[in-house]
Amino acid sequence: MRCSISPLVGVTGCSTQLGLHPFHIAGEKYVNAVVDGAGCCPLIIPALGEALPMKQLLSSLDGLMFTGSPSNIEPHHYHGTPSDAGTDHDPKRDATTLPLMKLALEMGVPVLAICRGFQEMNVVMGGSLHQKLHEVGGFIEHREDKTASVDIQYGLSHTVTIEPGGLLCEAWGRTSAEVNSVHTQGIDQLGKGLRPEATAPDGLIEAFSVIEAKNFALGVQWHPEWMVTKNPFYSAIFEVFGDACRRRAKSREKDYEQA
Repeated sequence: MRCSISPLVGVTGCSTQLGLHPFHIAGEKYVNAVVDGAGCCPLIIPALGEALPMKQLLSSLDGLMFTGSPSNIEPHHYHGTPSDAGTDHDPKRDATTLPLMKLALEMGVPVLAICRGFQEMNVVMGGSLHQKLHEVGGFIEHREDKTASVDIQYGLSHTVTIEPGGLLCEAWGRTSAEVNSVHTQGIDQLGKGLRPEATAPDGLIEAFSVIEAKNFALGVQWHPEWMVTKNPFYSAIFEVFGDACRRRAKSREKDYEQA
């Protein structure tokens, strides 16, 4: 699939310092997955917080993807204890993605939330996070081996059990799949109005959907954007997301023609 004029999918960016200058950035793998996996055109959204005209922006988008990130949500957003010293945070992203997620769901914009984005969706819906799964006890190792090559880090790590009757099951047509695992944090309390879609072998919720969503709204803890065209399960996720974006694009076009 190649990028076309429509549908237009927003891709959330992070703020970071590169050398002497601040930047707004998004990983290439997310941008490529929107093109090659969903068949849509990506638009990177800067982490401008309240300065971003969110309603105007969402009115012009056909979909929105919340990306993963090296940073974690500041725990005060979910009434968590302060993070350990040295934890990577991005308050500009928090100030952008949390209200943007809430508004996107209210406006019925199709949403795919990945890793940090998945955690953002849970927090927006009133849930909380384990900041260090490996210190909680009872969980398998969900972190990647940082000494390994990136292909190994993002390689298949464990099975998820997919709940019947949900978005994932409908997209994949099966009740299990193999996924990668590149995260330190995870769901503690599930947000209100979220339906579990998949769980890891240790019972950790790794995918959910918004029960009363006006449109497609799915969050996954793993990284389906990685080598999306080479993994049928990952491809299925992006295909159904792309389909939802195309339906919105057609609806917006019809509204424009009738105006």
